[in-house]
Amino acid sequence: MREAVIVEAARTPIGKRKGSLAHVHPVDLSAHVLNGLLDRTGLEPEDIDDVVWGCVTQLGDQSGNVGRFALLAAGWPESIPGVTINRACGSSHQAIEFAAMGVMSGRYDLVIAGGVESMTRVPIGSTRAVGEPYGPGMNARYHHAGFEQGPGAEMMAERWGLARGALDEFSLGSHTKAAAATDSGAFDRQLIPVPAAPELLSDEGIRRNSSLEALAGLSPAFREDGVVTAGNASQISDGAAGVIVTTPERAAELGLTPIVRLHSGVVAGDDPTLVLSAPIPATAKLLKRSGVRLEEIGVYEVNEAFATVPLAWLAETGADPARLNPLGGAIAVGHPLGASGAILMTRMINHMRDNGIRYGLQAICEAGGTANATLVELAN
Repeated sequence: MREAVIVEAARTPIGKRKGSLAHVHPVDLSAHVLNGLLDRTGLEPEDIDDVVWGCVTQLGDQSGNVGRFALLAAGWPESIPGVTINRACGSSHQAIEFAAMGVMSGRYDLVIAGGVESMTRVPIGSTRAVGEPYGPGMNARYHHAGFEQGPGAEMMAERWGLARGALDEFSLGSHTKAAAATDSGAFDRQLIPVPAAPELLSDEGIRRNSSLEALAGLSPAFREDGVVTAGNASQISDGAAGVIVTTPERAAELGLTPIVRLHSGVVAGDDPTLVLSAPIPATAKLLKRSGVRLEEIGVYEVNEAFATVPLAWLAETGADPARLNPLGGAIAVGHPLGASGAILMTRMINHMRDNGIRYGLQAICEAGGTANATLVELAN
């Protein structure tokens, strides 16, 4: 079987809800990333076999085939296909996995995978206004548990004994690390500025003046006696990101240098009433499949949907906390749902390249109690 490598990865700065990207249509934002990837690599649109694009809330401005419409908005030839997929918060992570599978199998030679979400224009939960998502069979099986992420985060905090102070401390650390990464220029190479939002030069959600005292003053969001607040949960955001996946041989033909090899990937399921816990079994499955030990891995990107997610993952895996989300995460910079998997991958592999880290592990929780996990290896 052929190998799959990532030769470029880039993202927009992430905008806050009703912030700098609010007026940019998600199709146009996606098109800007697609053309940005071509500009960085010197590729022509005709080099691309397919665009595999994640988008979660496919309603209103995101109701069409965003992946296909984006490449047309980018001015690419009509002969190039595009597809939009939804694996909830892991949609663009799954897009990367599908791209890798296609390249490794020989169905593709070069693919762009990524995703977008404009949570300002298409708010989370919008689809509830037009139907009931679970159906009577699932509701009956789980006794109408609700399957909501916020209550699931509270259940995780209770199960893993995660106190409010620990959640707030982790969240403050996310902002501190993201601010330091921004100031050091760690994100500069991966960012594609958006001409329609010239003021947006870095991730808009970072709170530089936050404190444990300020976080402690926030009220619980889902239970009166709960520990989950707006301060220790991911931010509602707008953004897009993409990566280019190909073979080492095709990369050489095109004069491109691989950043990482896609070593192994899995998807796993867990309790849908907890919603957010599946990165734990996904990581175990990935380590078994890859043959790589957790302590061999130099960086872990576990999506910060809520602080409970990476903290429960740490408690269960025994991983080194210093290697977890070293540049901050979604609590600080935001979680534009359909783009987040590609944003995490972009952040992680640039960090690996900048610091000579051999292995990186990415895991992301998804609605319905599933998770993707991927292991990448630094090329060369």
